[in-house]
Amino acid sequence: MNHSQLFKNIAEKKSFLCVGLDPEIEKIPSFLLKTRDPVFEFNRRIIDSTHQYAVAYKPNVAFYECNGPKGWKSLESTLNYIRKNFPGILVIADAKRGDIGNTSKMYAREFFENMNFDAVTVAPYMGEDSVTPFLTYSNKWVILLALTSNKGADDFQYHNEDGLKLFERVLTLSRRWGSIDNLMYVVGATRAEMLKDIRKIVPEHFLLIPGVGAQGGSLQEVVKYGITSKCGLLVNSSRGIIFADKSENFDKVAGEKAAEIQKEMELYLAQHKLI
Repeated sequence: MNHSQLFKNIAEKKSFLCVGLDPEIEKIPSFLLKTRDPVFEFNRRIIDSTHQYAVAYKPNVAFYECNGPKGWKSLESTLNYIRKNFPGILVIADAKRGDIGNTSKMYAREFFENMNFDAVTVAPYMGEDSVTPFLTYSNKWVILLALTSNKGADDFQYHNEDGLKLFERVLTLSRRWGSIDNLMYVVGATRAEMLKDIRKIVPEHFLLIPGVGAQGGSLQEVVKYGITSKCGLLVNSSRGIIFADKSENFDKVAGEKAAEIQKEMELYLAQHKLI
């Protein structure tokens, strides 16, 4: 799926919603704990109730790895379910990998070959040779961490040297490594005002925006500063959708929450004459 195909999906669904599949076993409705694979069953029901509103799903790998081998099985089952039933939806491995070249090559093989994800989040701290192994795969996306929404982002990402903040240097250098068809960036919604400056460096790349909803980010602000002529945004919501309810109707409520976000997104897309 390239840049144009992703925008086509956005225009057809009138949505740029990415649903984060971050299932904490302690927060899963208790009646699901009696099933053979509670994590997968939880995900399946969330997917069934939200797929018509979402253009992407983003499982955070840590929420599966913490459960050992059975967690990887849950992740694999989730991915296979999406592939079989909703093949047009982008699936992102939120893994934040990044290591020396040979190690990154193995990470890329795991997520792109063995598990067949469409995209993987990558940490750029170790530089170009730690990122390029992921970029060798056709029709796959690298989503590079640029400016995150956590409090600790201030420790390094805003460090200014010679008039250039560290996250700006990451954007400026890395945009040469790939293209708008295989390289996206993570920019936290709680830093939405920075999108104006980010768009000066990467005016056309898609941005994956976490932090809307439970973390307090504003969708309106994200659109104001970040939208492009091809949308250029994937806005993620996790807890605000998947943990909106803990009853036996949790999936129905999740669908309602996703629909609310999609309706707001449709309005913004229409305002910018993208649909």
